[in-house]
Amino acid sequence: MNRTIITTSAAAPAAGPYAQATRVGDFVFASGQLPIDPATNALPDGVAAQTRQSLANLSAVLEAGGASLASVAKTTVFLKDINDFAAMNAVYAEHFPGEAPARSTIEVARLPKDALVEIEAIALATGPVAS
Repeated sequence: MNRTIITTSAAAPAAGPYAQATRVGDFVFASGQLPIDPATNALPDGVAAQTRQSLANLSAVLEAGGASLASVAKTTVFLKDINDFAAMNAVYAEHFPGEAPARSTIEVARLPKDALVEIEAIALATGPVAS
């Protein structure tokens, strides 16, 4: 099995013993991306801003693995409060215009750092792993 661990300083570091992403063959499996700004280590206020930051982190991790938001096949969105679905969905749609990938959205009791949202993805790698 050809497995490569993906890391980038352009996204928040992993908050535990796991990789930001793993590339296996032509697929990149991105771990859940919290809405932590990698420059400040802070979470923005509100679910819309947190969704935007989670997707920015996800994009950076995917790009480090040779993929992109455009090559995402499946995402999973974890929401602290399902009542934030519409606000999250509006920002999500900006990042996946046209034909969006398959997605599951799940309400959870709590997320690390008391975040309001976390997003993970599986994408097709279209380029090399960033060095």
